[in-house]
Amino acid sequence: MKTCFTPLVCALITLVTHLVAGEPVETIQAANARLGRGINLANALEAPKESEWGVTLQPEYFQIIREAGFSSIRLPVRWSAHALKESPYTIDPGFAARVDWAIDQATANRLNVIINVHNYEEMDKNPDANQERLAALWTQIAERYQSRPASVYFELYNEPHDKLTSERWNTVIPVLLKAVRKSNPYRPVIIGPGSWNSINSLDALRLPPEEHRVIVTVHFYDPFEFTHQGASWVTGADQWKDRHWTGSDAEKTTLRNSLEKAARWGREQSRPIFLGEFGAYSNGDMESRALWTRFVAGEANRLDFSWAYWEFCSGFGAYDPQAKAWREPLKDALLETR
Repeated sequence: MKTCFTPLVCALITLVTHLVAGEPVETIQAANARLGRGINLANALEAPKESEWGVTLQPEYFQIIREAGFSSIRLPVRWSAHALKESPYTIDPGFAARVDWAIDQATANRLNVIINVHNYEEMDKNPDANQERLAALWTQIAERYQSRPASVYFELYNEPHDKLTSERWNTVIPVLLKAVRKSNPYRPVIIGPGSWNSINSLDALRLPPEEHRVIVTVHFYDPFEFTHQGASWVTGADQWKDRHWTGSDAEKTTLRNSLEKAARWGREQSRPIFLGEFGAYSNGDMESRALWTRFVAGEANRLDFSWAYWEFCSGFGAYDPQAKAWREPLKDALLETR
């Protein structure tokens, strides 16, 4: 692959190459736009074992999501819990078949689907010891899905943090891209910055300049003490209960400034932006949650981000699996936003 000076130059070179070869071409900007409005099918396949966190994927979930008006799902997957610890790091065939099934369901319901590596805790704690294994996982994933349609996207890694610092993550990215590109030279790949995919870490993200088939993802949960009040997995979150978000001018300005920072970075780097996670936990009052969600989704639309709400039917859920009904204030906040 030839080295290019900017992602835009690389994109133009590849466009010409495809046209000469008579191959169909979709720009990475178009691929990002096609993701549109999405939702995370979470707390299922990224749990240590499916159903352990209260969610088991059902075929009707995909139909419900499509009929509501979403165009994409993000599917978090904990591949690392279902693969050999030693070389060749083979992924368990039964678990891989379950992911196959989810992709089949998404495809049958005309949904784009993003497959990622989620909750690889050992990699965050010790990247030196786990980089080879992670690359081997991606080699297997990429080869397994190389014949899937363009509606299947790859996301290299969810929320690098801890010892997987921004600097260390920058050295891992080319290794994982090489593993993917051996079998999927043109498939869109989603990559986020360090520090939990923070917007504030975008400036530290270093992507190979010749890699133009990349969508950049960020996650957004500001203000954290509102969106995660009472969350059992967050230290001190019990002290944040009864936080509200009223949509005041000051509150909107703070959120808008952060999201516009991501948009500016994307324009400067010629990289499309995917807001891969945003949501407010169920301990917040519904009025505040809906106001916050509507504003964030509306800003993402205004800034031409694709996005995926966190998440479908668990603690942040826009859908109530017991009642088998959408939580209408959240659904409306997401889908009635222009």
